[in-house]
Amino acid sequence: METLHFLLSGFGVAFTPVNLITAALGAFIGTVVGLLPGLGPINGVAILMPLAFAMKLPPETSLILLAAVYIGCEYGGRISSILLNIPGDAGAIMTALDGYPMARKGLGGVALSISAWSSFVGSLIATAGIVMLAPLLARWAISFGPAEYFALMCFAFACITGLLGDAPVKAGIAAILGLALSCVGLDSNSGIYRFTGGDVHLSDGVQFVVVVIGVFSISEILLMLEAHHSTGGMVRQTGRKLFNWFEVKYTWVSTLRSSVVGFVVGILPGAGATVASAMTYSMEKRLLDKEGTFGHGDIRGVAAPEAANNSAATGSFVPMLTLGVPGSGTTAVMMGALALYNITPGPALFSMQPDLVWGFIASLFLANVILLVINIPMVGLFTKLLSVPNWLLVPAILTVSTVGVYAVHATTFDLVLMAVLGVAGYLLRKQGVPMAPLILGFVLGPLMEQNLRRALSITQGDTAILVESPISLGLWICAALMLVVPPLLRLRRQRERQRAASPDQAPAA
Repeated sequence: METLHFLLSGFGVAFTPVNLITAALGAFIGTVVGLLPGLGPINGVAILMPLAFAMKLPPETSLILLAAVYIGCEYGGRISSILLNIPGDAGAIMTALDGYPMARKGLGGVALSISAWSSFVGSLIATAGIVMLAPLLARWAISFGPAEYFALMCFAFACITGLLGDAPVKAGIAAILGLALSCVGLDSNSGIYRFTGGDVHLSDGVQFVVVVIGVFSISEILLMLEAHHSTGGMVRQTGRKLFNWFEVKYTWVSTLRSSVVGFVVGILPGAGATVASAMTYSMEKRLLDKEGTFGHGDIRGVAAPEAANNSAATGSFVPMLTLGVPGSGTTAVMMGALALYNITPGPALFSMQPDLVWGFIASLFLANVILLVINIPMVGLFTKLLSVPNWLLVPAILTVSTVGVYAVHATTFDLVLMAVLGVAGYLLRKQGVPMAPLILGFVLGPLMEQNLRRALSITQGDTAILVESPISLGLWICAALMLVVPPLLRLRRQRERQRAASPDQAPAA
């Protein structure tokens, strides 16, 4: 009953005219950003975060805006995947496998509408999971001390390197680079300047907004200029606009199953929507693909990953709100937004600022309804937006990014550093190095250092405190499993494929 009371008060916050308009605007902007190939939720949230702060929006309104943009990007990413075979973000890669073949068959409208419906169901289930689990996890998290938090953050990095199956080493390199950037500036314990090179502009460290805009937006602009995305393959005839009851019934089990799996994966720090969509697509293919239709326009291959990536995106708010650990790269950016308002997410947030937390959770329900309402009728409009040429799109992104960075401290040094980091991010991405682990490392670096120092100071340097409690020991075991099990499974699958591909040896006479 207490949870229901807080949720009702949260709806009171979410239904205020300003927050309601903000949620609707954020949902629309997020959908537009998500459907433009290559941008994705991190870019959308990163671009709007400094603007929201510069406009002096209240913290709850700013958080509602960024959350609506995040969820809207997860909705919008499927549009370019289905119509162009170009995923709007990494989480929509699996959607293209069956969505684009459906569009080529004249079922683009059905694919778009069923993906909107499964996205709605997945996000709704995950939001209900937040309502039920977040307060319990917050109360449990109070028992976390410095040693437990350090182990938790190490587990987050293990999730990154272990679950990014095709590039765990590159993900680890990106995380280390993020940790290195977080060490620049004044050491809060000793008062010594570290890695500043004597430049006063770095005395307070590298600014979060500069890093995010540089490694994501600027590097994305360079990639877009290089690739010259073509819209020649766009499917302009989307056919029937709305799914029918038979198609809902046919995909219902896959949608529910993928929603639950996606929510569980989303709670894992660092896993994210990309991992959830890949896991659920492969799971549904193993369970249901008896006739080899997956990959050739099976509607279940659209519903499953869409339900999973939206459920995971919403589920990633659980560790952010309750433990102060970002569940994804996008929530890491949102934690930076909270830091701009001097708000520290964690278990105390539910008791210290309940209106902020429950207003945010209630706004997730509203944003999902808004997204379902605007996505299905506006399929034709979104199709036209995909034809925006790069010569118009790139300057717009660059202008917004530059204004956002300059508005924080009004220094040209930040702009230069943004450009340098953008070029570095471009070169790293050309080598297949993911940027989300870099942001997670940059966000978690100071917290890891502080908690490790606090834990060691309690025992005067005795490292045994890091494994003494059952919570920290369990987290270390989970981290070890996340590092060891995925490579072993990949090695096993490779050997099975090699045995299947090798011709049978004839028995010797």
